[in-house]
Amino acid sequence: MSSSTADVLKLGPVLDLAAAEGLLAKMRERMQSAPGGTCIDASDVEILSLPCIQVLLSASKSGHKIAVLNASEAFTSAFADLGLACPQDAVEAAPVAASPAAAPPSIPDAPPVQPEAVAPAPQVPVQSENAAMAKRILTIDDSKTIRDMLRMTLVGAGFEVLQAVDGQEGVEMMDRETVDLVITDINMPRMNGYEVVRHLRGKPDLKKLPILVLTTESDGDKKNLAREAGATGWMVKPFDPDRLLATVNKVIPQG
Repeated sequence: MSSSTADVLKLGPVLDLAAAEGLLAKMRERMQSAPGGTCIDASDVEILSLPCIQVLLSASKSGHKIAVLNASEAFTSAFADLGLACPQDAVEAAPVAASPAAAPPSIPDAPPVQPEAVAPAPQVPVQSENAAMAKRILTIDDSKTIRDMLRMTLVGAGFEVLQAVDGQEGVEMMDRETVDLVITDINMPRMNGYEVVRHLRGKPDLKKLPILVLTTESDGDKKNLAREAGATGWMVKPFDPDRLLATVNKVIPQG
């Protein structure tokens, strides 16, 4: 892909946790308006957080082609330090000029934050689209950004996704919907993730339903609480899309 076939999206110097939602909104807009893909100018990037890496990987995983142009050392190092590969179109060394007047606005800057490490998940093959189409996943999270990134990643892999904004809405949806997997946050209003897991496990027909906990919490005692409540697995967010899909494909019922 070259700049002649895709508009250039200029990234700002600081892409931290606060910038992730804005970047996600721009990538979703590009996926609608630029079906040929997106060229990203990363020459000014000084800080790249895991949430923003996750947005780019999620967009790429959903099938949207991304070419990274003029990548700064900080940009490439952020991927390398986490053991992640840049989006599917390799970083190009040759500079690509873009008219300042025509370039889209930069993602706004915000104070930097320290990204959390993502717990590694077993690497297993992603199931085919035809096999995945029948599988339904309910995601429960009070963060719209996380819900959108989960949806982008899972729908891109062929799953049908239902969404709930908190634990109470999640358990109410489970009273009328049938799903193959639940992915829930822990810290939510009205009903937290532990209560969600206990509630679902209290239903005879849901005792074997896979339930993944996806949370910023990494404390061992809290992991034990989730396990005792009946959670199938635990992942720390922000998540790496490939590792999330590997875990989903490991626990979701096959056939």
